[in-house]
Amino acid sequence: MADHPLPDSARAAGPRTPPTWAVLLAVCAGQFLVVLDVSVVNVALPSMREDLALSATGLQWVVNAYSIAFAGFMLFGGRAGDLYGRKRMFLVGLAVFTAASLAGGVAQEGWQLLAARAVQGLGAAVLAPSTLTLLTSAVPEGPARARAIGTWSAVGAGGGAAGGLVGGVLTDGLSWRWVLLINVPIGIAVLAAAARWLTESRATSGRRLDLPGAVLVTAGLAVLAYGIAETEAQGWDAPGTLVALAVAVLLILGFLLVEARSRAPLMPLKLFRVRSVSAANAVMIISGAAMMSMWFFMTLYAQNVLGYSPLLAGLALIPSSLAVVSGAKIAPVLMRSLGARPVVLLGTAVAAAGFGWQSTMRADGTFLGDILGPGIVMMAGAGLAGTPLASLAVSGADPRDAGLVSGLINTSRTMGGALGLAILSTVAASATAGADAPAALTDGYALAFRTAAVMLAGAFLLGLLWLPRERRRTSTAPATSGPPSTDHAAQEEPPGINPTAARDDTPGAARLRQEG
Repeated sequence: MADHPLPDSARAAGPRTPPTWAVLLAVCAGQFLVVLDVSVVNVALPSMREDLALSATGLQWVVNAYSIAFAGFMLFGGRAGDLYGRKRMFLVGLAVFTAASLAGGVAQEGWQLLAARAVQGLGAAVLAPSTLTLLTSAVPEGPARARAIGTWSAVGAGGGAAGGLVGGVLTDGLSWRWVLLINVPIGIAVLAAAARWLTESRATSGRRLDLPGAVLVTAGLAVLAYGIAETEAQGWDAPGTLVALAVAVLLILGFLLVEARSRAPLMPLKLFRVRSVSAANAVMIISGAAMMSMWFFMTLYAQNVLGYSPLLAGLALIPSSLAVVSGAKIAPVLMRSLGARPVVLLGTAVAAAGFGWQSTMRADGTFLGDILGPGIVMMAGAGLAGTPLASLAVSGADPRDAGLVSGLINTSRTMGGALGLAILSTVAASATAGADAPAALTDGYALAFRTAAVMLAGAFLLGLLWLPRERRRTSTAPATSGPPSTDHAAQEEPPGINPTAARDDTPGAARLRQEG
């Protein structure tokens, strides 16, 4: 029988389009894992300390090793996805993340756990930037895409909110190791689904990877956090402390020099000539330094002072988790009537009041007065401030840079959180002086919250003086739900927010838009 060639139409048809639900499931599952692991370890920290003989500084690094690697390589991961393919980088990042979760779950020494957490953060930084672009590439523009983006945003918020509960259930019911090992079967399942259902996409214009920039900024941040932590152990004038801080400064200066000379910089320094970009990122770094440490200290207070089990500690923090989600949902509504800048200031002031309230915590405290009330106020303020800060950051940049600027604000939040945890842990340790009695621990935690309240007051003043005033517009059209621009690790703004409603019309912003 003679062979009959396929008609051209059949050959051109190619593989069938994967179902939208499968793409949404795979992408959102990957995003959920990455966000969950920022907070899931918090309630397991006391158990990790007992099992692996970790010091107070070591506990801080269980959180910071992940956060620093995640923040330092986030923009690099977005660029890698643009160049080599978003599906490929999603799979590579998820595979690295899953393998590191296994290594951390079976760690027998503290350093093994910290190394695994750093590699987890690297995998997350490669995976996360591709999730939204893969989703928007698979879903046609319109109501369906808006719903898909809403689901993606909700999953991200839910991952952070669920961390305490998931960690508590696993630590109490099984072991602290399962807060990491649970990622392994889920990661393998998502890898299989993503390999089958995701389709490849990449940027049309090729630009080089800025690996030196990513390595320098990550190393600089890590060494700076280490140097800050060493001030408590050795003092500010100790050789080890001074060397660490000096090396950190040199690494960060090297990063700025590389970015200034690179033809394809990881972080284009010209963006910081725009007042809205520089001001919003500065406020976000300070706010993140205070707010992201809340979960760390609240978990330790609940377990080490009040005697809560890991599960009960996770349950106790659920209202705070819901408060940050609620604040983020309310913020766009307030922005339509008040504008972005006033909502930033309102949220920061509310958060500062909450941290001040939390600093009155007692060794014989109660759930209502020492966890529930101040926790809700702190996190409601955090939720209110975050969305308008992101909107202000993108307001003055060229529209083609909106995705990159959004990625920068997320990087600033995570970097600020990592440095803030190092600073506030050092502050708390200085008050306890090595004692582990409930009263001494409470004094240390209270001082950390008091310091964070002062930091937020500084962020409020900085925002009041530096954030640009919006030029109010009658239009409140939602931002486009199309895919973000290339060369970034961005997270798209929630539907209903118009970045141009807070447009920065300063000379620097106008000049940058003309240069673009």
